[in-house]
Amino acid sequence: FTLTAVGAFAEAPAEEKEPSKTLVVYFSATGSTERIANMIAEATGADVFVIDPTQPYTDDDLNWTNRDSRVSYEHDHPETQNEVALNTITPENWENYETVYIGYPIWWGIAAWPVNQFVTGNDFTGKTVIPFCTSASSGIGQSGELLAEAAGTGEWLAGQRFSYGTEEADVLAWLESLTQE
Repeated sequence: FTLTAVGAFAEAPAEEKEPSKTLVVYFSATGSTERIANMIAEATGADVFVIDPTQPYTDDDLNWTNRDSRVSYEHDHPETQNEVALNTITPENWENYETVYIGYPIWWGIAAWPVNQFVTGNDFTGKTVIPFCTSASSGIGQSGELLAEAAGTGEWLAGQRFSYGTEEADVLAWLESLTQE
């Protein structure tokens, strides 16, 4: 027979979670980049920030085979690429992040242009930046280097390209390889 006093053992206060020092930032036009970004965020315990154009890209806008589509027009008129407005440029608590993964689809061999506004609109001083991209056939090319050049600050590492069907194990292996460099 055991006697237990009611209320004798109050629950310990829940521990406050340390704010993440890692952020996954991404722009996804069709969901492929979002899928990889979520895998990275889950594996690293990172916060997530979505690059959200004020005027979202529709399926018709993204039809690069149509010379009259939005992306074709923006491709043919590079000055318009820097005019893609974003709903929010700087994530909340930006100054607290030490590691930033930046994800994007490859458009014509470079990062999708909404990413440019994010990169040029933020100060990456003191941050390690790791680009990743998604593409059906194109490689990462110089997209990471071009973003680093546009940012002008931060320590930018070599990036990684993922295809549409990339398995989570491949993403985890890439993340593990980063800790060994």
